[in-house]
Amino acid sequence: MIAQMLFKNKEKSTYKADSSGEKPIRSVAKALSWRVVGTLDTLAVSFVLAKDIKIAASIASIDFITKLILYFFHERVWNAIKWGK
Repeated sequence: MIAQMLFKNKEKSTYKADSSGEKPIRSVAKALSWRVVGTLDTLAVSFVLAKDIKIAASIASIDFITKLILYFFHERVWNAIKWGK
C-alpha cells in the first residue's frame, strides 16, 4: 500500500485528501523524513552502547522499517480524528 502511493502517477491517483486536505502521500513523505532523523539517532545510540558499527547499523535498519510503517498508520489515524482541528 505504501509503495503503491509512492510510485503511483499523481494524475492517476485514486487516493483522495482527507478532511484536513492532506493526502496519504504527504503522510508517507513525513514518515520518511522523520524516520531518517530517528534512524540517525538510533544508529548513534546503538553505536555508543554496542561499540560495533555492524550491530548498530542492523538495529538502525530494523528500527527504520518498523517505525516507518507504524508512523504512517499513526498519522493516518490522527488525520481521521476531528478533535483539535
